[in-house]
Amino acid sequence: MGRAYQNRKESMAKTSDAKAKVYSKYGREIYVCAKAGGIDPEGNLALRGMIERAKKDQVPTHVIDKAIEKAKGGGGENFAPARYEGFGPGGCMVIVDCLTDNPNRTFGDVRQCFTKTKCKIASQGSVSHMFDHDAILVFKGDDEDAVLDALLSADVDVTDIESADGKLTVFAPHTEYSKAKIALLDALGEIDFEVDEIQFLPQNHTSISGDDVALFEKFLAMLNDLDDVQNVYHDAKF
Repeated sequence: MGRAYQNRKESMAKTSDAKAKVYSKYGREIYVCAKAGGIDPEGNLALRGMIERAKKDQVPTHVIDKAIEKAKGGGGENFAPARYEGFGPGGCMVIVDCLTDNPNRTFGDVRQCFTKTKCKIASQGSVSHMFDHDAILVFKGDDEDAVLDALLSADVDVTDIESADGKLTVFAPHTEYSKAKIALLDALGEIDFEVDEIQFLPQNHTSISGDDVALFEKFLAMLNDLDDVQNVYHDAKF
């Protein structure tokens, strides 16, 4: 049904500094997942998915193990999620998700990215209502009806299922993530998920052009340079 989405998978960086940033972002997310749901990936599907994604992005095992050990010990940093919303060049809408151990610092850093690129940070809820907060699961397959039956039998509130190029894409509300994943694994056995994550998907898109494109790219680059920023979602269409 044309529900386009961006996989947040980051391409492997060419420099050691950039690689370190990718490792740090995964390390934080793995730590938070393990703290919230337990250190056993078999019993914590969010952690399991995050570890699998990290491995696909070539994050070293020692980085993954260190994050889990920190969560196991109960000490170390106390990262908490922080979300900022606002408007970018041309009126496009932006959501910035962070994990931070210092909210004041993170807010100041993110706000600076907005102000230096003529963007406007707004109050929480200002733009997120124009996005769908969905779990997205992509895997090889073509039997859309069988997958739908398995999900409905497990009482999963499915938003949409797409079939294209020998792959199935399941969309469900983010609150249904664990239930949907368990239902698929129970019905189909082990699955190599190409995408296994929760994202904000824009309900519509805002076209930007000319100088706004360059300004928006600068804005995204500045956000990407911040260690606390985990993901950036937007409705901009170049």
